[in-house]
Amino acid sequence: MPAWVVPADRSGSLERAELPVPSPSPGELLVRVRACGVCRTDLHVRDHDLLPHRERVVPGHEAVGDVVATGRGVTGPTAGALIGIPWLRGTCGVCPYCTRGRENLCLSSLYTGWDADGGYAAYATVPADHSYEMPSGYPAEELAPLLCAGIIGYRALRRADLPAGGRLGVYGFGASAHLTAQLALAEGATVHVLTRSPAARALALELGAASARDARTGPPEPLDSAILFAPVGALVPVALEALGSGGTLAVAGIHLSDIPRLDYQRHLFRERTVRSVTANTREDGRAFLAAAAEHRLRPTLTRYDFADADTALDDLAAGRVHGAAVLHLPSPP
Repeated sequence: MPAWVVPADRSGSLERAELPVPSPSPGELLVRVRACGVCRTDLHVRDHDLLPHRERVVPGHEAVGDVVATGRGVTGPTAGALIGIPWLRGTCGVCPYCTRGRENLCLSSLYTGWDADGGYAAYATVPADHSYEMPSGYPAEELAPLLCAGIIGYRALRRADLPAGGRLGVYGFGASAHLTAQLALAEGATVHVLTRSPAARALALELGAASARDARTGPPEPLDSAILFAPVGALVPVALEALGSGGTLAVAGIHLSDIPRLDYQRHLFRERTVRSVTANTREDGRAFLAAAAEHRLRPTLTRYDFADADTALDDLAAGRVHGAAVLHLPSPP
């Protein structure tokens, strides 16, 4: 099968490969991939900002496709089901984090496209109990970014402690942010988008944001909560200063540049809080996909052929992606 793999060196490019179609192990599903989202985490793995955990790993953890075979012991989903392959691939299930409902913090957790081969390939496997049955009413290409951009955005929104009817600031407006903003709007929030991209600001206003400005300009009113999606540590004090008393900033990225020195009075006093966001739980995924089924989000896509995976990652790095980048995989002969 055709696939893309991460090279052993920091070449800045994926390598095209022909790999055997994998066989599902006990408890796993074999999926024919229809579409796979292109996530900034894939970029970090390709460029070795996050060192690959497996040699020549196939990246991609926003894969949507059809179940074509099941491993021993699988009771569902069954062959023909449309399912999603997400970032979180496995946890130990017995550590204090897992038993307290915080499996996203499991120290033995495994991830698709980092520890195991992902969706930049014609076929991929996934543990059945870490897959998601996808909501109806969306084409596969629109479903793909929901599996990481959407789920991580959902967790970041909950970590931001946005009060009912509150004012949310969204810093950066890529794949995750434009889905999270839509969910927050559907739940009754006022959303202010802070991003340097004129095209992203236009998209934010089209989707219903109350304002869209450059981050350095700041929102037109104090924020109750904010989410930092841009991997730019210099924006942490900027976002904290925009919060009103008691506000919370959630930092959504897996990778962030250095944070400048904070001034206690300007950035943290009056009970302002900063929180990180680490992966997600399966409950986050189920809750978000249920919300996506209820509200029918509008993913904005930049589509790429499978052969152009590297171009998609380069465009993502350069800020040329409008909304979410998605690879289309052709049907096998």
